[in-house]
Amino acid sequence: MARRTVKVNVGKGYEVIIENGILKNCGSIVKNTVGKNRAAVITDSNVTKLYLDTVLESLKNVGIEYEYFVFEAGEKSKNISTLSDILEFLAEKKFVRSDTIIALGGGVTGDMAGFASAVYLRGIKFIQIPTTLLAAVDSSVGGKTAIDLSAGKNLAGAFKQPEAVICDPETLSTLPENEFANGMAETIKYGILFSEELFETFEKEPTADNLCEMIEKCVAFKGRTVENDEFDNGERKLLNLGHTIGHAIEKCSNFAITHGHAVAAGTAMIARAGEALGLTEKGTAARAEYMLKKYSLPTDSDYSVEDLTAAALSDKKRAGDKITLVVPVKIGECILKNEPVEALKKYIELGKEK
Repeated sequence: MARRTVKVNVGKGYEVIIENGILKNCGSIVKNTVGKNRAAVITDSNVTKLYLDTVLESLKNVGIEYEYFVFEAGEKSKNISTLSDILEFLAEKKFVRSDTIIALGGGVTGDMAGFASAVYLRGIKFIQIPTTLLAAVDSSVGGKTAIDLSAGKNLAGAFKQPEAVICDPETLSTLPENEFANGMAETIKYGILFSEELFETFEKEPTADNLCEMIEKCVAFKGRTVENDEFDNGERKLLNLGHTIGHAIEKCSNFAITHGHAVAAGTAMIARAGEALGLTEKGTAARAEYMLKKYSLPTDSDYSVEDLTAAALSDKKRAGDKITLVVPVKIGECILKNEPVEALKKYIELGKEK
């Protein structure tokens, strides 16, 4: 399978490199990108057992010295305590500004390592090696990093673009079905946002070949959007399709419901609300629901309208008495609706399955 490369022209620019089997050669890419300075590999307890040795061996083979830090897998580790532990580790191991942090894992790892790289010594180089579909198509690209606070998800963070993203789709073969579905929620999101053609490719069963193509297309859409709006002041807000309600679902479940599953439900709900309000082409919600269900994703939430509204109003996308919602016009096109916060309850109410 030929190597696919997407250039993201943000800041000084970086490449997203997608190739089956590339993990065992990641050291040479790291060396060519940032040189032979020391590397701190940040990963979680699940990925450690699967891929840490491969990455460390590849770094060793090109003469890169390394240390590694492992935290307990899961969204509940995405907090200020884990961030503090990472920063203390970096300081204890005497990492300097010319060194590099490598995030090896899914979205939580990318967020934690990315945020640490943004604040340690006021900035240290950073490379993403995503090992989940969600991280590959979405969170590893674009430079958003964050931790959760008790009041809500991703409420503290920083923008920090990576030096490179190294994506080996073969790592996706070890994902539990539930975790692969998480990634498909974000992947389907890109089809609803930008391309009916991409959306229709999800009707085929994912294979090694079309997974590479799917990742490349999603990364290209995200890269282009981030280029136009790096700091999330306008067009980039489109990438939050399904996220306002989705983050509320996550919070209501105390993060027992995973990000992708929550976003899937949020996406279906906002499409139904859009149709009810005359903003969305009839049949769009049904098409979205069909595709989400195909990948065993939810299309509704059992939490009450009141609980979801309260949780959503602590979301960082709120600006004073306004909140920006992403509403589908049809498959392949969405709009931003800047609504009074009191309108949110109506959207959630109309979005619930009757």
